[in-house]
Amino acid sequence: MANTPRVALFPDAYHEANGVARTVQMLEVTARRRGLPLLLVRCGLSPFCLQRDGSVTTLELQRGRWSFPLDADLNFDLWLWRYARQVREHVRAFSPHVVHVTGPSDVGQLGVYVAKSLRLPLVMSWHTNLHEYAGQRWARLLDRFFVPPRVREQTSRWVEAKSLWATLKFYGYADVCLAPNPELVALVAQKTGKPTYLMQRGIDAEQFHPRHRSRPQPPSVVRLGFVGRLSPEKNVRFLAVLERELLAQGLTNIEFRIVGTGSERNWLAQTMQTATFAGVQHGERLAREYADFDIFVFPSRTDTYGNVVLEAAASGVPCVVMGEGGPKFLVDPDKSGVVAYDNAAFVAAVAELVRSAERRQAMGSAARMRALQASWEKVLDELCLAYWTACTTKSQSTSEF
Repeated sequence: MANTPRVALFPDAYHEANGVARTVQMLEVTARRRGLPLLLVRCGLSPFCLQRDGSVTTLELQRGRWSFPLDADLNFDLWLWRYARQVREHVRAFSPHVVHVTGPSDVGQLGVYVAKSLRLPLVMSWHTNLHEYAGQRWARLLDRFFVPPRVREQTSRWVEAKSLWATLKFYGYADVCLAPNPELVALVAQKTGKPTYLMQRGIDAEQFHPRHRSRPQPPSVVRLGFVGRLSPEKNVRFLAVLERELLAQGLTNIEFRIVGTGSERNWLAQTMQTATFAGVQHGERLAREYADFDIFVFPSRTDTYGNVVLEAAASGVPCVVMGEGGPKFLVDPDKSGVVAYDNAAFVAAVAELVRSAERRQAMGSAARMRALQASWEKVLDELCLAYWTACTTKSQSTSEF
């Protein structure tokens, strides 16, 4: 068996502006650079398009009129199965050692079908806490109908529990699972009974770099930055609370810069006094946005990893994150940033950084050094080990059968 596995990857997202898409894009770049044979089956604008570029072959499918939105730029096509036979034959012709699925999307379900029908080892990576998203969105929906708080909380908890059960059932089809932080590795392994390994993220430390900064250092106005989807599960309404608390403390030399789009954008624009909105940014423009932040504030409690935290850190920006979810694993507490375990601690940490340019500078330098430890080459090496483990696990289970 060669040291380089042939992989058929079915990602939930590719063209969209989210962590899964950025992760897949960087894995594609790294695989091409390393010569790893990769078949990327993804959704896009082309009806059915097969392209080759170096060691990477891309099969793009087009979602149809039976699609419905899951998010601002992410749809689910109930009839994506119309491509099942064609995709199966292209995967068979590619002869992969393993199939990798990133989640229970329409593309992910198609990937599971292909893997099972061709009796191929299946690796499934957990990227999003869909159950928490479901619970929070359901709670926000009930809030619009003035449902009593106790009923709203109980109902959203029930939705979250059922969504977690369904998601774990889906991941139970895997031969090997991957998860982005130690807490989720333990949860997925326990609930699915599958070998589960840590899959972290790398960073392009040349793309995200302090040299892109155009504002003075130290600045006269401290810029607090957020990058991400403006949706309930990101806890973005807390940004308005944070602004209000800082202004109440007399910290009027602040401004918020919010990069991203989503359902909460209008509410934030109507509620916040100092915020400006950059929309979705990519490439060099995104790198400049990060470098011009003075503090990166990320109040999400549901993120499983936090690519944006790593991007901000690589840009030399100290990060303040919540003590729930994956971002806390990307921060060296009180060295490269702050991990806050409640709202009051979050506000206090940001206020202290607003007051102290020296502390911001020291933490920003430490954040940059912390980010330099992340490498996409290392991520791909660890992935290859997981792929071969899946092949071995599948082989053993087949022989036992």
